[in-house]
Amino acid sequence: MLDPRTLSEQRDRVIESCERRGVPVDLDAAVRCQEQLAAAQSEANEANRQRKEHQGAGKGKLSPEAREAHATLGRRLKQAVADADERVDRARQELDERMAGIPNLVHPDSPVGGEEDFREIRRVGEPPAFDFEARDHLALSAPLDLIDFEAGSAVTGQKFYFLKNEAVLLDLALQRFAIELLIEQGFIPHVTPDLARRSVVDAMAFSPRGPETQIYSVEGTDLDLIGTAEITLGGIYADKILEEEALPLKLAGLSHCFRTEAGSHGRESRGLYRVHQFTKVEMFVFSRPEDSELIHDELLAIEERIFQALEIPYRVIDVATGDLGAPAYRKFDIEAWLPGRGKGGAYGEITSASNCTDFQARRLRTRFRRKDSKRNEIVHTLNGTAIAISRTLIALLENHQRADGSIGIPEALRPFLGRDHIGPP
Repeated sequence: MLDPRTLSEQRDRVIESCERRGVPVDLDAAVRCQEQLAAAQSEANEANRQRKEHQGAGKGKLSPEAREAHATLGRRLKQAVADADERVDRARQELDERMAGIPNLVHPDSPVGGEEDFREIRRVGEPPAFDFEARDHLALSAPLDLIDFEAGSAVTGQKFYFLKNEAVLLDLALQRFAIELLIEQGFIPHVTPDLARRSVVDAMAFSPRGPETQIYSVEGTDLDLIGTAEITLGGIYADKILEEEALPLKLAGLSHCFRTEAGSHGRESRGLYRVHQFTKVEMFVFSRPEDSELIHDELLAIEERIFQALEIPYRVIDVATGDLGAPAYRKFDIEAWLPGRGKGGAYGEITSASNCTDFQARRLRTRFRRKDSKRNEIVHTLNGTAIAISRTLIALLENHQRADGSIGIPEALRPFLGRDHIGPP
């Protein structure tokens, strides 16, 4: 969340940012909530002061009458402290509810608009020119027996699936390829839990509830299935103070990801492109505030290195403000060329890299201490997709398909797969 103490100081900037996102907010109501919280905290501090002063006065020798009067006043002061603390909790809850509706600020260079108003930064690689009619990943995988949506639907439900045969080996090879590359870049590898406490999910700003939620919740618990390892990696350092020398702290997370995909009907969702469960290798970084924009560029460069090695043509886009998501200050997407999409192929999102500044870390209470300083500061958090297996499988199958139905394997992946092609059937 934003710093509620500075809302009135940054009023114009916050309102402009929300307007660029197309998000209506009642900032004045949030400011009033912050003022009410400050007043309640002052009252609580005064109540605690009076109680401590009273407790100190009772340490001497008192007559029975004086001791009884002292005890009576002590009970009143204790109740006054409890009442004041309750008002603080209520004011803080009201403020948190208001702040939850205010997204992060946006980068001044982010293009304004919705999903289709992105800015294209560059294209890398040429879409393959096949001398045969290109097929999509479903048509390619069927004769090779790689994906079973029918069994997934019968066992679990629509948009669940089984990977089979060489698709399983591809899944594992892509994981190992990405993890090895990230270790070379200084990332600490983690296999994370697939569940997180709701407080962590909320702190990471993945908490919208209701018909548009993307979160699966576990009934009878305070746990949610995670939509990305960004959630679990961020939660590791909740309420922690890091030393400046430890930054940037680079984490790589391997996890399953679960998404309801509510509201996604009608979007490009054929086959593996939009599914309820997939495996992903995620990058997550805690950084000093002054370093986060540079690290954002580094995350994008790693993503590009991965997809260049996989010989998949792509373009990089600067995501428009209305499509950023609440935590992101700025986001870059890589869209891979998918020959089987539409008539003649099209680009589709395959990774994203976001700079979330201090928006997530403030609620996580993740701070750092500069060398020779006693003051703690909020870190910045960044995240980026190394590989989302389901969508990468689409890009691999479709871009490396051959006329005989086999699939070529790019050289960088062969050591992890142990072969240079799949098929023919």
